[in-house]
Amino acid sequence: MSSLKLPVEISDAFSDPKYPITPLLTDISTHIIGIKRSSTSIALPSHDAPASKKRKLDNGTATNGSSSEAWRVQSAAATYSVPDASFSMPQRKKLHLQLIGGKGGGLRAQSSSGEIEFGVSWKDIDQVFCLPVPEKAKRQHNFVIIPRGGDGITPPPADSSAPEPIVWTYDEPSGKALKEGEDPSPAKVGQALNNHLHNFGKEVIFPSASDFASAIPQSHRKGEKAFHVKAFRGSKEGYLFFLSSGILFGFKKPLAFFPPESISSVSYTSILQRTFNLVISIQEPEQDIEFSMIDQIDYAGIDSYVKQRRLNDASLAATRKAKKYNVNAPKGEEEQAAEDEDGEGELQKAERMLQDEEDEEEEDYQPDDESDGGSPSESSGDEDRGEEMEDVEEDDDEDEEEGDLLEKELGSEAEDVESDGMR
Repeated sequence: MSSLKLPVEISDAFSDPKYPITPLLTDISTHIIGIKRSSTSIALPSHDAPASKKRKLDNGTATNGSSSEAWRVQSAAATYSVPDASFSMPQRKKLHLQLIGGKGGGLRAQSSSGEIEFGVSWKDIDQVFCLPVPEKAKRQHNFVIIPRGGDGITPPPADSSAPEPIVWTYDEPSGKALKEGEDPSPAKVGQALNNHLHNFGKEVIFPSASDFASAIPQSHRKGEKAFHVKAFRGSKEGYLFFLSSGILFGFKKPLAFFPPESISSVSYTSILQRTFNLVISIQEPEQDIEFSMIDQIDYAGIDSYVKQRRLNDASLAATRKAKKYNVNAPKGEEEQAAEDEDGEGELQKAERMLQDEEDEEEEDYQPDDESDGGSPSESSGDEDRGEEMEDVEEDDDEDEEEGDLLEKELGSEAEDVESDGMR
């Protein structure tokens, strides 16, 4: 039945009480079913979508349709799954984590009813981290997925929104929940992710003491290293992680990731006795992002991380941008930059400069190079007087030498003159 004839039939049915209703109802039902089938792959415009659905649509998910990305299809079989995983981004709820292989595969979160809440294709993933959750009595790890363009600092293209990171928590099993011989660490999940990521030159990044480890001991885990630094971005408290592929600030929104190629320079401000601020200057868009109230104890480790990657040298910003630093690149390509010749860090330099400024404000302050000799004019005057005294002494020495020589030449004649005078 043509959709053009259907309105005519409906009009005839209204005008003719004897019009056969059953065939008309059949045609109407067929037409409605056809509309539903053709609209399943079409997402609602964002301004028409209900608030609860907007995040799903913004992340590009669809529960049905003929998309070439297999992870979007409900019936796609998962190669690995974690039931009731605790997600905190982009939604805070428990969902089934599923890894979909094959062409167009990816990672997705599925509800208990089978609806796909959100996900990302393997090819669209920029970074994957597995980081210990700080200050938790029970061992937990956050898996962080950074999609391309979703680092929190790169502005999205016009008329579009940036994809959101995906974060879920892995709880290490313990006690009765730990099966005999089972590895409680998140290594198993990391390996499952790597099985898919390696085709795209990626891998899960774990923190390493060779990159950074906090000098602050963990009171609840004695002898165990911490890899985070507590800091504030504005009024929002979070944690900085200094990783092989960049600096991450999490785990609250907005999560931010700073790859080395995006950094113009790193510097320190507001240096106090116990804390200091870290300023990361990025290139595009040009801006300074400040993290405050960082414990001084962790300065040495942070400064070492910055110097090794020469992030404190703004003149190398273009070089960093041109060359992608990535832990997923072939091993052995990490560059180890030498420290400044004097070994003085940025924090020490800043402290020295502040101390010099304070000294200059004191009434009795005299610059180091003039404190012993007075003002420059006094010093030069003293030097001139010293030279004059040396000239006088040299003249006296010359007169004495001439007198001695005359005495030797006259010799006995001078003695005769003296004896004649006495007579």
